[in-house]
Amino acid sequence: MKHFLIAAASSLAFALPAAADPVRDATAKELPSLMALYRELHAAPELSQHEVKTAARMAAEARKAGYAVTEKVGGTGVVAVMKNGEGPTILIRADMDGLPVTEETGLPFASKVRGKTPEGVETGIMHACAHDTHMTAWVGTLRNLAAMKDKWKGTIVMVAQPAEENSAGAIAMLNDGLYARFGKPSHAIAFHNSAALPAGTIGIRSGPTFASVDSVDIAVKGVGGHGAYPATTKDPIVLGARIVSALQTLVSREIDPLESAVVTVGSFQGGTRHNIIPEQALLLLTVRAYTPEVRKQLLDGIARIARGEAIAAGLPDAQMPVVTIRENFTPPTVSTDPFAGELKTLFTARFGKDRVTDIAPTMAGEDFGRYHIADPSIQSVIYWVGGVPQDKWDAAKASGGKGLPSLHSSKWAPDAEKVIGTAAEAMTAAALDLLKP
Repeated sequence: MKHFLIAAASSLAFALPAAADPVRDATAKELPSLMALYRELHAAPELSQHEVKTAARMAAEARKAGYAVTEKVGGTGVVAVMKNGEGPTILIRADMDGLPVTEETGLPFASKVRGKTPEGVETGIMHACAHDTHMTAWVGTLRNLAAMKDKWKGTIVMVAQPAEENSAGAIAMLNDGLYARFGKPSHAIAFHNSAALPAGTIGIRSGPTFASVDSVDIAVKGVGGHGAYPATTKDPIVLGARIVSALQTLVSREIDPLESAVVTVGSFQGGTRHNIIPEQALLLLTVRAYTPEVRKQLLDGIARIARGEAIAAGLPDAQMPVVTIRENFTPPTVSTDPFAGELKTLFTARFGKDRVTDIAPTMAGEDFGRYHIADPSIQSVIYWVGGVPQDKWDAAKASGGKGLPSLHSSKWAPDAEKVIGTAAEAMTAAALDLLKP
């Protein structure tokens, strides 16, 4: 009899439903319609600063949920505000832009959209950084919070931001009076899907999370001529090659080994034919760092090396290389203390320690950092939500980490349901914790 009672009790316990969780239940209820929205967004991406239809769709979703919506903030940005009594103001951001990438995922709802880059190059357009999952989880979060107004007090500012990919969106919205018009938040939150974590896993850290990013052009001048008579020329191809080689010493010999930095020459353009030495060559660089001090050291070093190599090549002052730092600089994005630690504790309690992990910083760029930089009193966190389908994650582990497409890959297809479900639940829980009465 004793064994029977134990067995019966165990069977009964197994049969009982899991304890109700308002946030998880609300997210699960919305997930079917959210997945339909995701497929719609995925099939219709728009390039940076051209997110007209996407922005209209986000605005419509926010209005339907009862938010006061303002469109065309900083270009195509959308701000949706819900006030619910006295309390803090928090900001939740999603980015809207796609990339000039021709999709190769094989998904039945794959993007077939084509367009032109600002440089006039015709290209396919894809949500290759999965901003479609960001937007969909943003909609899920605003729906949840609108339905749970009895559980929070304060003001929610939902920001659908354009032009993250070219670093123009956040600064444009801030310059358009984001904080003055809609209220300065005490906290700003965002997430990014990850191509380096299994689907549904949250990665979070305190401190630098994304690097600063500068695009630098070096116009290398010379004296052109016939390839058969190089002594009559000052070859900008050779000079450019010297500059490329010398730039490698910036990170390897000038930056503290305990700091992180990147100087990559992504393009070397020069010449038209085998036997013509050109008048000019052009180098295109990406430069990345976590601190303003290291960034300055790199940029100063690039200018110094370019000039020094030109002097060594015998060029006069009038023909020194021209170093241009492009305007769309992306500052580093830092997840601030104590907020990052508080969110990690919250997420671990909700999802379990197996689904929440510490992550290393990345040298990728993200302009979300500007919301904190605009007012350093704002606590700010961006966290990752893994998107790698479990079968692909297991196969990659078995092969030593090989075979996974990265963000911006034409083949990146996250497990969108797990990304969206996890992100919407996590973001809703974070907002409720910040705005608890």
